[in-house]
Amino acid sequence: MEEANRIYLSDKEMPTIWYNIIPDLPRPLDPPLHPGTKEPVTLQDLEPIFPPSLIQQEVSNQRFIDIPGEVLDIYRLWRPSPLYRARRLEKALQTPARIYYKYEGDSPVGSHKPNTAVAQAYYNKKDGTKRLTTETGAGQWGSALSMACHYFNMECTVYMVKVSYQQKPYRRVLMQTWGANVFASPSDNTKAGKNILEKSPDSLGSLGIAISEAIEDAVTTPHSKYSLGSVLNHVLLHQTIIGEEAKLQLEKVGEKYPDIIIGCVGGGSNFGGLLFPFMRDKISGEKNFRAIAVEPKSCSSFLKGKYEYDLGDVAGMTPYLKMYTLGHDFIPPGIHAGGLRYHGMAPLLSLLYNSGLIEAQSYKQTDIFDASMVFMQSEAILPAPESAHAIKSAIEEAKKCKETGEEKVILFNLSGNGYLDLGAYDVYINEGLPEVNHDS
Repeated sequence: MEEANRIYLSDKEMPTIWYNIIPDLPRPLDPPLHPGTKEPVTLQDLEPIFPPSLIQQEVSNQRFIDIPGEVLDIYRLWRPSPLYRARRLEKALQTPARIYYKYEGDSPVGSHKPNTAVAQAYYNKKDGTKRLTTETGAGQWGSALSMACHYFNMECTVYMVKVSYQQKPYRRVLMQTWGANVFASPSDNTKAGKNILEKSPDSLGSLGIAISEAIEDAVTTPHSKYSLGSVLNHVLLHQTIIGEEAKLQLEKVGEKYPDIIIGCVGGGSNFGGLLFPFMRDKISGEKNFRAIAVEPKSCSSFLKGKYEYDLGDVAGMTPYLKMYTLGHDFIPPGIHAGGLRYHGMAPLLSLLYNSGLIEAQSYKQTDIFDASMVFMQSEAILPAPESAHAIKSAIEEAKKCKETGEEKVILFNLSGNGYLDLGAYDVYINEGLPEVNHDS
């Protein structure tokens, strides 16, 4: 096997398709339900929120979907992304495991989010949309959509969860450099925001609240649509370029199939993006491996939630989705992994978890930052707090290999860098992270 730390693909080797897992699921997805009638939604029901092209992708049964040329042209600014062999981390852990990580932090916004932001902006522009609204937790998704809207000459308005708006001011600035309008959520721009502020003037906000504001803004403003950065089928579809690339890169160095695939999960897009191209081989029976979704203990949808229909937002403007959920009115603590503070999980991942095809782990905030420091000091990349959840799990699995002597192949998604999260690291290093109620 080639002794390389970084495994690259050339531009010509970059995949030109997205993989749609829906035709290969072990059972059909339960349909979204209308928030008013609780009957299955029609395509027409979704048109005030999403453009026709993305609605078609959301329900598509086509296994492989071509990536448009204009999207590929923008992808090539940072893709294909590198796959790293974490040799220094392996040495630090004294493990026989071989650890690989797919690094999405080299994108213009420092995360995996542009993979779907560029695609969504492209299809909206093609269908005549002039303005997009969205929510963002840690700011990575808001930054990605701001960039994508700039490239396609569209307006962008972002509702940023207030606790992250306060904790991560430079993410707000990054969005503004691409011309986006950014508001702390809950805001007084919308009825949904005003209702929250009347009840809780000091609300830290949540993704559920910010989604309500963004949808209300979209449906009440001409030529506007709403864009979501995780959870929905078409979002996870666009992220599968991560896993398609990783498969090619492992083959390129003659590596055997992963024994364990790991990703952090909030709504689930980065994990699904890495996992699904491998999962089709597991579902077909060709391969077998463990798939681990890693959550924060304070907001653990899989391990603490119920598998049932629930709304995606606080105000009840989204369809009901069958998913693992903590309840759409759940307000998580203000942890620094703002991108994982969501009450529900992607329906696709929820079905796989319910079917026993993936498993879940959860960790405390302090343990996450401890693992992040080990990784930073060995691999010299500062991880986003969200991505550090995957690192923590990979470290724990590598330690088990040390105990058993097994030479397992561990693959995880390093979904973003943490260079705009230095405020969180400052608190961790110089002040100590505050205790968080992990039983809420």
